[in-house]
Amino acid sequence: MSSNSGLTAEDIPESELVETTSLVVNSGEIRKLGLGRTWSIPVNKSGVGSSNSVHELLECPVCANSMYPPIHQCPNGHTLCSSCKARVHNHCPTCRHELGNIRCLALEKVAESLELPCRYQSVGCPEIFPYYGKLKHEQQCRFRPYSCPYAGAECLVTGDIGAILAHLKDDHKVDMHDGCTFNHRYVKSNPHEVENATWMLTVFNCFGQHFCLHFEAFLLGVAPVYMAFLRFMGEDEEAKGYGYSLEVGGNGRKLIWQGVPRSIRDGHRKVRDSHDGLIIHRKMALFFSGGNRQELKLRVTGRIWKEQ
Repeated sequence: MSSNSGLTAEDIPESELVETTSLVVNSGEIRKLGLGRTWSIPVNKSGVGSSNSVHELLECPVCANSMYPPIHQCPNGHTLCSSCKARVHNHCPTCRHELGNIRCLALEKVAESLELPCRYQSVGCPEIFPYYGKLKHEQQCRFRPYSCPYAGAECLVTGDIGAILAHLKDDHKVDMHDGCTFNHRYVKSNPHEVENATWMLTVFNCFGQHFCLHFEAFLLGVAPVYMAFLRFMGEDEEAKGYGYSLEVGGNGRKLIWQGVPRSIRDGHRKVRDSHDGLIIHRKMALFFSGGNRQELKLRVTGRIWKEQ
């Protein structure tokens, strides 16, 4: 479409407005026209629209997230994202008109020209991305919030490392320790009751970083096992700069595991199901426990070191 000034909604055939939405560039603004609705976006001297103004138009009125193709609109020009289209039962949340299958192709095209900062700019991310590449980056941005690593409940709390540490201590009552070595004793009166449940989470402050030691019981196929593993409270690349060892034994025997801590970006279940840790089968655990083998008594020792 030509960008001649003076063009109005009345100049566009109604059939054209039903199928799409048009953009008209005038001096000082971009006008978005669509069946009785006009949105104005300030433009600079070079004719480029304000990113903030356009970004507001690209915000879904239902979920408040950025809209990505396909962007839908009702016959009156109100837009919403494809995810929310099903949630509102195919009726416009603004005017209640039936949505149909009208695409706002013009707004999708405008989005292609945008470059926007990462949504985590306020917490340190300096990156700027094309609109359609921004979402992919944000899903992997190292400045995005961390999920709570406590696996005993489906906790939905997120935040930076400082906030997560305070949450673990205050809300989950997790034990916090300073030091790079540990010696923990795990006792269970009835070791035959194996459930998919976490037994214990302990946090260690070591080398100015924080590590989560997990110990739990679960079924490996049909075999009951116990597992201990370490997770790093930070990014995966940083986690690779550390190593750790775990040791358990009794009756003159011992098992030793040495590995690299996994980042808490990897979910607890993902680490557990990859068997990336010290795994002790129940019969061996009871053998280590000694006595009449009716009570689980395991002592797990270990240390954390910094790779050179």
